[in-house]
Amino acid sequence: MTTNPTPPARAGRREWTALGVLMLPLLLVSMDVSVLYFAVPAISADLEPSATQQLWIFDIYGFVLAGLLMTMGSLGDRIGRRRLLLFGAAAFGAASLVAAYANSAETLIAARAVLGIGGATLMPSTMALVRTMFTDPAQRTKAIGVWSGVMTAGIALGSVMSGVLVEHFWWGSVFLVNLPAMALLLVLGPFLLPESRNPHPGRFDRLSVPLSMAAVLPVIYGLKELASQGWDVRYAMSVSVGLVFAALFVHRQRTAVSPLISPELFRARGFSPAVVLNLVAAFGMMGSAYFTTQYIQSVLDMGPLEAALWSLLPSVPIGLAAVAGAQLVQRGVPRAHVVGGGFAVTACGYVLLALAGTDSLWLLLAACAVLASGVVVVMSQVADLALNAAPVEKAGAASSLLETGTEFGGALSMAFLGSIGTAVYRHEIPASAPAPARETLGGALAVADRLPGRAGDALATAAREAFTSGMHAAAITSAVLLVGAAVAATVTLRRNPEKEDAGRADQLSPSGV
Repeated sequence: MTTNPTPPARAGRREWTALGVLMLPLLLVSMDVSVLYFAVPAISADLEPSATQQLWIFDIYGFVLAGLLMTMGSLGDRIGRRRLLLFGAAAFGAASLVAAYANSAETLIAARAVLGIGGATLMPSTMALVRTMFTDPAQRTKAIGVWSGVMTAGIALGSVMSGVLVEHFWWGSVFLVNLPAMALLLVLGPFLLPESRNPHPGRFDRLSVPLSMAAVLPVIYGLKELASQGWDVRYAMSVSVGLVFAALFVHRQRTAVSPLISPELFRARGFSPAVVLNLVAAFGMMGSAYFTTQYIQSVLDMGPLEAALWSLLPSVPIGLAAVAGAQLVQRGVPRAHVVGGGFAVTACGYVLLALAGTDSLWLLLAACAVLASGVVVVMSQVADLALNAAPVEKAGAASSLLETGTEFGGALSMAFLGSIGTAVYRHEIPASAPAPARETLGGALAVADRLPGRAGDALATAAREAFTSGMHAAAITSAVLLVGAAVAATVTLRRNPEKEDAGRADQLSPSGV
């Protein structure tokens, strides 16, 4: 006689309230990626950093965050995700206070580095706790949809908030807004959030920590520099060095007694495809941002704050898209079709982007809204799939792998699509243009401002048209790649493996929750 398995407990008001508390720090961590976009000029005037220091003020947060994600995800599985989350919130809040009142570039760089450490603890911990609190699959799908929507919207909101605060207050205010949310988390977290950890974690593999950072940081750095500076053997070598360390890191995980990232995760059916598809979705998201921010400011000739406010409009449908994707899955639409459809919608957004002329604001905004909605559907569904497939005791490591994939996808997108756009721009710009104008749109506009009358107008018009042509080429390339991703996702996920693996994962360690 067979017995029916006990249905998972449904989350109540306490869990949904806890989710709301978790979303505040997540929103702020994602906003900190872009919060300095409009604060840098004020910081430069006040602290007078060198060019190198200014670069590190802007970039060190993302580098530290990306480099420590896997370490912090695995550490949370060992010492407790709530404990790590609260530690990260305290560090994030303290570093925000130091950054707000920094009186030197060195102090601000150090504070931004600590913010990156705090962000690396908060991001995988919040997702792992969502996996812990929402054991009912339907509720978990909704909760992860909310998580993905908040994460994506935060990046868009960061630049807008930066512009508003810097216009009305001093530059340190962009950091002070972090304090109330972190304080709320520290007060309510111990009461609302359950503690969860791996009951049998094994020894912490310290050697894997520097190996993971040596694998991630050179690749991220090299790809970003290739996107912004163009081809250079130094940046290509940086990527190559990172790939060598990545191979060493993988070997260490396969041979260590207690690895930082267990190879068992990748043997869970559905987990590996979810990580790869998440990376592709991040590729689709960041590729558009690379062009659209320059288009709105330099092609349409808008000021920074005006451009930021217009850029906020496409983020409106993001939350609705994540909920819509969850509803489709709950109503019986196969996840494979929802994910494939999300990629197809993203491809349609790129097609619209390829139709934008040099004065197509509304078409551009529509393209951004469509492709962002498709990306959020994909990212929320593959995150749900990955966490369903992963054992509960490894939820932190699983979350950190998804987030690391997001960082890689974004950097790869900017390098690859940026190279295409730059190549087309240089081909389209007149050969008679001055050398700085042949390099970038910004350089061309700077030169055009110094030229008299019609000569300056002609150069600016030619440069804007050349940039738009480069954006079209990159958009068409992205659309083709994403159509391929839609087909691959549909075929790969057509068999629905997560039900079996989710049930098995939950049974592996009931004491781990």
